[in-house]
Amino acid sequence: MHAFILKRVLQALPLLLGVATLLFVILHLAPGDPTSVYFSPDIDPQVLEQMRRNLGLDQPIHVQYGRWLWSFMHGDFGHSFAQRRPVADVLADAIPNTLLLSAVAIVIIFVVGVLVGTVQAVRQYSFADNVATVVSFFFYSMPSFWFALMLMLLLSYKFQLLPASQMTSVSYEYLPPLEKVWDRLRHLVMPALALGIGTAAGVARYARGNLLEVIRQDYIRTARAKGLPERTVIFKHAMRNALIPVITLFGLYVPLLLGGAVLIETIYAWPGMGRVIVTAIFQRDYPVVMATTFLFSIFVILGNLLADVLYAVVDPRIRYD
Repeated sequence: MHAFILKRVLQALPLLLGVATLLFVILHLAPGDPTSVYFSPDIDPQVLEQMRRNLGLDQPIHVQYGRWLWSFMHGDFGHSFAQRRPVADVLADAIPNTLLLSAVAIVIIFVVGVLVGTVQAVRQYSFADNVATVVSFFFYSMPSFWFALMLMLLLSYKFQLLPASQMTSVSYEYLPPLEKVWDRLRHLVMPALALGIGTAAGVARYARGNLLEVIRQDYIRTARAKGLPERTVIFKHAMRNALIPVITLFGLYVPLLLGGAVLIETIYAWPGMGRVIVTAIFQRDYPVVMATTFLFSIFVILGNLLADVLYAVVDPRIRYD
């Protein structure tokens, strides 16, 4: 297993280099100049040219790429053009918020998805199964941004149950510790639901299909023939095998959630990586766009690696040489 992980990591290095190179070229070939975003069109051209020299934008693209790659390999992500501070500080503020949102969404995805799928499989073709199937298809086919807006319209503006945006309230710093936790939870509910509920519907369908296949196996009929209670048959014998493919989805959904967080964080003004990268794209903030996109690429590769490892962990029959 250790040799397999090392091999996958080494294989990922050229891929990451290719992603970084392609992204760098695309950003720098796009029309316009980053300095035009921050200065008036009436500014003295000499001042603008001096600013471009200070930022290194007057150099040929291959020189800029070499300097950027050398700094990037040494952990220096550069300075944000827009925020006037190191990109590492920008990421340090945003990454924990995105990870918190994604972690809660993952809990929603697998807890809700597995529970609903199990109920559907146990009560196949019942009224509950039919209703859950319709609801699952509805949420699975629904765009996450539309669902996010509908949640905001109903829970925030219509019934005023939850805050519409941001991560904390304006008075957060003055609240007692327990009220601070409650305030964060209230702000977290809608973004996490919008990010996770559609994927949870997909997991429910997947769990239902796997469990239906497992409960038709001979060893399940043997367990029932021994007189074991139905709950023991389902949760002790059937679920352990039916959830093996579902568990491996965990690694695959990590990059999917990070990609979905770009829209959700923008809609709810959640201060995470998704919102940072959208703002940086509009501001032509090259260093921030490069760093955040590169981190997304790392998460995608790590997610796929985690899926392979989990598959081998939960299924002893799988071995990687």
